[in-house]
Amino acid sequence: MAAEGHAPTSGEYITHHLQHWQKNFAFENAKQVGPVDFSVFNFDSLLYTSVLGLLTVFILWMAARKAHAGVPGRFQAAVEILVEMVDNQAKALIHNEKSRRFIGPLALTVFVWIFLMNAMDMLPVDLLPSAWTGYVASTGHDAHHAYMRVVPTADLSTTLGMSTFILLLCFIYSIKIKGLGGWGHELIAAPFGDHWALYPFNFLMQVIEFIAKTVSHGMRLFGNMFAGELVFMLIALMGGGWALSGTGIGLAIGHVLAGTVWTLFHILVITLQAFIFMMLTLIYLGQAHDAH
Repeated sequence: MAAEGHAPTSGEYITHHLQHWQKNFAFENAKQVGPVDFSVFNFDSLLYTSVLGLLTVFILWMAARKAHAGVPGRFQAAVEILVEMVDNQAKALIHNEKSRRFIGPLALTVFVWIFLMNAMDMLPVDLLPSAWTGYVASTGHDAHHAYMRVVPTADLSTTLGMSTFILLLCFIYSIKIKGLGGWGHELIAAPFGDHWALYPFNFLMQVIEFIAKTVSHGMRLFGNMFAGELVFMLIALMGGGWALSGTGIGLAIGHVLAGTVWTLFHILVITLQAFIFMMLTLIYLGQAHDAH
């Protein structure tokens, strides 16, 4: 993290915490296309995304398993409120009942999954990275290069991957509901009108719309969580400055107050961002069912 025998500077601390644990799988056909190296993966994002995805499925499975017609407990009541909220939103935006049987549970899963990934930002900044650094050092490797980021939604590849999956679902439902010919005609006949001279412009606008929706869908979640992660790092630096200097009680008080206030505010942020991503998922899939 820093030069040998020296404590890291503020810039070195933040730079270190913004580095991913990357793994080069060296696939035979993997290659670099422009700035993107398809042989390198952010393994920390893949790890935490997968673990929290399994936790999401387990939580929802437990809720379904314990559901009963009697007086619900707190856990069942909380899940029932969440399910009802998602179901109401799905009914308002997806008018095809058959489609809602898949899209409703998908939206619920997306909300819980993203909330859990966002909630990783609530852990102390150095908790898991320090544990990982200690493990790497115990194996005899260079601990200064032991990188670990624990908030998957602060990784653009994660959020764009999720928004791209939603885009593919939109394509699937567009073809399923309208037929390949009907959707193809819609691509060239809207928004300017069904005239052969307007077909290229219509298609270009459709492509731009799909790209803009997908990028903004992923970037919105990434931008908010990345900013929150940076703020937590800056607050951690206040505590680090007090711990290293041994003086400046104001830094210690400021560290505790700032951390508490930002954490309480961030609870709203992580919940709101999960809700927004879920709502946009329902809106985009609902648009795939509508004819222009």
